Amino acid sequence: MGADVGSEVMFDTLLDLQEHDTTVDRLRHRRETLEERAALRGADTRLGEVDARRSTLTSRREEVAREEQRFDDEAKSLEERAAEVERTMYSGEIASPRELQAMQADVEQLRRHQRGIEDRELAVMEQREALDTEVAKLDAEAGGLESEAQQLRDTLAEAEAAIDAELGTETEARDELAARLSTELLDDYERCRRRARGVGAARLVGGTCQGCHLSIPSTEAERIRKGASGAVAHCDNCGCILVP
Repeated sequence: MGADVGSEVMFDTLLDLQEHDTTVDRLRHRRETLEERAALRGADTRLGEVDARRSTLTSRREEVAREEQRFDDEAKSLEERAAEVERTMYSGEIASPRELQAMQADVEQLRRHQRGIEDRELAVMEQREALDTEVAKLDAEAGGLESEAQQLRDTLAEAEAAIDAELGTETEARDELAARLSTELLDDYERCRRRARGVGAARLVGGTCQGCHLSIPSTEAERIRKGASGAVAHCDNCGCILVP
């Protein structure tokens, strides 16, 4: 009789262990599938896309800004050359009307060239300003996404911490139960769990395994219920340890 009671306690312990393992599995799944985790991945993906566009536009803006500066430098150089010729013209050093006329023509040519360069500079400046506006929009969008991502990280960390606390409690209780079982039975249970997707032991109710909810032959169910005390039986369908 004592052996029967001991076996009953052992199998009840196995079912309690299964209950804790199921809870641990459910908590781990919940941790991995938190809504905030998926939302964070989405925010990070959008932020990466914005950063890529911003990087492309920033590079283009820098290129246009360099072109704008080059035109500005060229226009200033032409202005200085024209001003220098004019200073010479009006210095009184040149007496020849023909030479003065040639110098005046040079000044006019320099001024025309300068105006052409300034027109090109203006067109490039408008491009740069348009790019400035686009980059500023992307900066604002990136800032919003970074803020959203940080909030999601904080919320995710809180949710994970809460689940981790539950996991700690369940794992501790689970380990205490596992320590009460024989190494042989525990190893068998773990093997069954790996094969049956987490179900290592289940109650046999009537002719139905509560692990896979499939029926086993009535003669097999009867044999298990009348089997020797402490004998380990397995479900023909899922392979888990059956507890009558």
